[in-house]
Amino acid sequence: MRFGIDLGGTKIEILALDDGGLEILRERIPTPRDTYDAAVRAIAGLVEATETKLGRKGSVGVGIPGAISPKTGLVKNANSTNLIGHPLDKDLSAALARPVRVENDANCFALSEASDGAGMGARVVFGVITGTGVGGGVVVDGRVLTGAHAIGGEWGHNGLPRPSIAEIQHAPDCYCGKKGCIETWCSGPALARLYEAHTGIGKALPDIVKAAANGEQASVTELENFYDRLARSLSEVVNILDPDVIVMGGGLSNIEALYTELPPRVEHYAFTTEAPPRIVKNKHGDSSGVRGAAWLWTEDEAAAGLAG
Repeated sequence: MRFGIDLGGTKIEILALDDGGLEILRERIPTPRDTYDAAVRAIAGLVEATETKLGRKGSVGVGIPGAISPKTGLVKNANSTNLIGHPLDKDLSAALARPVRVENDANCFALSEASDGAGMGARVVFGVITGTGVGGGVVVDGRVLTGAHAIGGEWGHNGLPRPSIAEIQHAPDCYCGKKGCIETWCSGPALARLYEAHTGIGKALPDIVKAAANGEQASVTELENFYDRLARSLSEVVNILDPDVIVMGGGLSNIEALYTELPPRVEHYAFTTEAPPRIVKNKHGDSSGVRGAAWLWTEDEAAAGLAG
């Protein structure tokens, strides 16, 4: 049995999967906000309570909004700041008396969709998160490609490719300290910001999409710009990675027009792909992160880890 944990800013979710990927149990508890140690105790207690309920032990994988630094072994780049600077995988391993794997939540999304989701059966899968931010993960032959510095798949902090003069002149500041990152152009907040700059009216993302469907010109224009910028950005990924499938996740993945608008545009900008790339919506939605955390262990690895 595999247990996946999704450690978020407001909730901790656990999912139990059997060896075939069938969901056995799912529960949530609030994320402790006081200390790092409280979060470790909460995760360990949730796993132990679940095992008591099911009468079985399992492997444990955890998805976090950050990464374990290969250099220091400590959490970095986490928006849950109380995790930063701590060896979360080692502390959870000690608390649960077994190996625990901790991975970035975007990587968990990609692994979930590659394992038994929209990218199942594909050799190279690029999982895209487009929502509050822009992130991603790479899975090759069923394994997450983390990279030497645990930033594999972080395409949202590349610069916007092939920028126009206006895009260069008005490149927004990014929280990472650079200007004009893809995230500042292709996230949900970016689309809302650009619409408001165009019209002077604040509008939520679903309302912009709805207005475009009804023919409102400002919404149509901003969505066209969004499709073009996203296609330019994905074409750079295609040129480097050449994935078999790109799986879209995050709030913007619910824009149905993406799946007809993006493939020909990405093909246009990419280097002679010879066919439109396969760009598909996720299968597991908000469950992909916690499912991917469970899939961090193969069946054989899980059995060996528990035996050890």
